[in-house]
Amino acid sequence: MNGMYSPHPLDAKLAGVLPPGSLFAVGGRVRDELRAGTEGIELPKKDLDYLVTGVPLEDLRARLAPLGRLDLVGAAFAVLKLTAGGETVDVGLPRRERSIGHGHRDFSVQSGPEIPLEDDLARRDFRMNMIARSLPSGDVVDPYGGEADIRARRIDILTPDVFVEDPLRMLRAAQFAARFDYQPTPATRAAMKGAAGLVGTVSAERVNDELTKLFDHAQRPSIGLELLRETGVLQHLWPELLEGVGVEQNEWHAYDVWHHAMATLDATPPGDPVLRLAAVLHDVGKPRTKDGPHFYRHELVGADMARSMLTRFRFSNDVVDRVERLVRQHMFAADPEMKDAAVRRFIRRIEIENIEHLFALRQADVAGSGLPKRGDHNERFADRVREEIARKPAFSVADLHVSGDDVVALLIRRGMAPREFRGDGRVGAALRWLFEYVTDAPDRNERSCLLGLLEQYLDTQTRNGTLNGS
Repeated sequence: MNGMYSPHPLDAKLAGVLPPGSLFAVGGRVRDELRAGTEGIELPKKDLDYLVTGVPLEDLRARLAPLGRLDLVGAAFAVLKLTAGGETVDVGLPRRERSIGHGHRDFSVQSGPEIPLEDDLARRDFRMNMIARSLPSGDVVDPYGGEADIRARRIDILTPDVFVEDPLRMLRAAQFAARFDYQPTPATRAAMKGAAGLVGTVSAERVNDELTKLFDHAQRPSIGLELLRETGVLQHLWPELLEGVGVEQNEWHAYDVWHHAMATLDATPPGDPVLRLAAVLHDVGKPRTKDGPHFYRHELVGADMARSMLTRFRFSNDVVDRVERLVRQHMFAADPEMKDAAVRRFIRRIEIENIEHLFALRQADVAGSGLPKRGDHNERFADRVREEIARKPAFSVADLHVSGDDVVALLIRRGMAPREFRGDGRVGAALRWLFEYVTDAPDRNERSCLLGLLEQYLDTQTRNGTLNGS
């Protein structure tokens, strides 16, 4: 089975400067070409990884030099980065690895032209990734039965030590299981259970990479998280999620907290890690706030927990902030009859850039309840909010048709500040007052009107003796 061989222009260029039979494509590209042939998937764009056998490193460098810029990744790994035609690819010699500890850096590495291709393939994580393609012929080299695993949609290992050698591979098994809808074999599951505790040795940055792939690409991320739970890995990686296992909810939910989180997660679309992280974490505070059938303020406890967990996994500050806000606000009241000013205050509290994420989270939350949807009030409220946004009233001080400079100028003109005055607390207070005013009366957000209101505000504050610069 050759699968859907997708030649790249560099394949022929590299083959043209190398001895016949020495060039091979390796890595995810080959696996996905074979998957395309059996599963009909669209070929994703992949990094190009090449392996060259029988050619010493210096000879390889000399042969590749006319094609573009070369950078040696590391003498021990014997990998050259070739940049040609605006693309950078890895071209390496075969290598063997012997584990000397736990982790992807704890290996004794031997590389060289004399090492057989089969030895290089054997060091990879799963049989489905232990496949090469000879170039330019396109013939598949499959010494370990990876093609059969792809046809059977399974994830299998070559040796039981594969996860001990690099515990990150347990997370890779989870995200492959979810992304490809493949079943780990009993041997794979047993090896994961045996090495589960070692996941704590994996760096937060590498964990982040695998979780991001899981949430970004899998149609049903719950498959991966369930695999981690069933094999004991999740207990050492993300124990807070497991607090929801067996925690029953009220009549609005058919599932316990854990299974509701999984169903909510799967109800969100791929390609939006922020929404998916919010989905899996939106009720994470419930086990710690359970009071009979109630979970008072669970959204506040959950928001704090979400920030702590995502920071632990080295997610960016932007992702952490956005997920925390969604978790904190996910219990919003969706009242289609809400007054216009209240709708504007809702938008202001949530912030426009978070509105659609919050509505999508509510939609997934309802879908993940396991019960029929009750009414259309969420949709009608969302329409009200979108209509208000489309009218473009002031949603922040920055949307006012006056600025801090106008307040400063007026304070100086009224003799309430010296000529060199550049601003103090009175400026912000005045703008906030104006903003509250136009939230109730958006048609008053007009420059001449606001300047008149500002005069009235300063008169009132002066009479009451409450205007100060603190």
